This record gives sequence, C-alpha cells and structure tokens, in this order.
Amino acid sequence: MRGVFLEKGFAAASLDELSAASGLNRPSLYAAFGDKEQLYIHTLRFYGQKSVEGLDTVLAGPGTIEQRLSKVYKMAIDLYTAPPHRPGCMIVGTAAVESPTHPKIATVASELLAAIEKSLERAFAASDLARDPTAADRARMAGAIMYAIAIRARLGIKPAELRSFAASMVPLICR
Repeated sequence: MRGVFLEKGFAAASLDELSAASGLNRPSLYAAFGDKEQLYIHTLRFYGQKSVEGLDTVLAGPGTIEQRLSKVYKMAIDLYTAPPHRPGCMIVGTAAVESPTHPKIATVASELLAAIEKSLERAFAASDLARDPTAADRARMAGAIMYAIAIRARLGIKPAELRSFAASMVPLICR
C-alpha cells in the first residue's frame, strides 16, 4: 500500500488500487481500517516506525558520527530511489500535501518527524562534537537534509547526485 500512496498520493489512490496492493477486497479493507484516511495513517505509522527503528540502529552502531550520518543518508537515498519508481518519503511526498485538510495525517507526520529528530539528537548528544551548535540544532539540520534528499529523489535527481549532495552536507552538520 505504501507504493500506491507514494505513487498516487493520498487523494488519488483509489480503493481498487489499495485493495489490489493489500490483497484484501474492499469490504475487508474497510473492516480492517475503517476508511481510507485510517488506512493511510496506519501505513504512514507502520513505515515511519520502521524508518525510525532503522535510524536508531544505524546511529547506535560503530563508527564516528560522521560515518553513521553518512550511512543514514546512503540508506535513505537507496530507499528513496528504489525501482520501479521514485517513491521518495511518505512524510515529505504525500503527508505534507494532505496535512492542511487532514489534521490527523498532520499529527502523525509531525510525530514521526519529531521521532526522527530525537533519534538524531541522541546520536549527536552522545558524540564528541562541540556542544555549539547543540545536539538538537544539529538534529534539525540533519533532518532537514534528509527531507531535502527525499524531495530531490521525488523530483528524479539521480542517486549519484543525491550522494554527492549528502556527502557535502555531513561536514557542515558535524563541524
């Protein structure tokens, strides 16, 4: 279902497409999730939480904070540019668009952004980097670069260019 929402967006994703992607018929889909908004929120939460868990794992792993942040960006680029289409990020690519008219989607997307930044903040706080800028400031910068990567991927920027962009940002965040 993630693929359908990423490709079509929330509003344009048809129930028939979502049914086909989930392997459930329309009545079963409604019985399981209630409505399309709840299905979208469930999908956003599920994949968002998996992303945060993956981020936590990489950031708690070996290497310098620069190496770990570079690995985070590489993994994001790989995910955002995976064939067969340019999916990008569900939060940036679809939730942000729907947020003005779907406050529940806005709330979940905001919670996920906060979780991503908290994960980054913990990693910066545990590093040996200078305390100015603060770990929270570095986390916001690192998150903003991740969202910029997602936007660029959605626009079709090639992975090599995205990797170059990310590599140029890591030293600025970690100096």
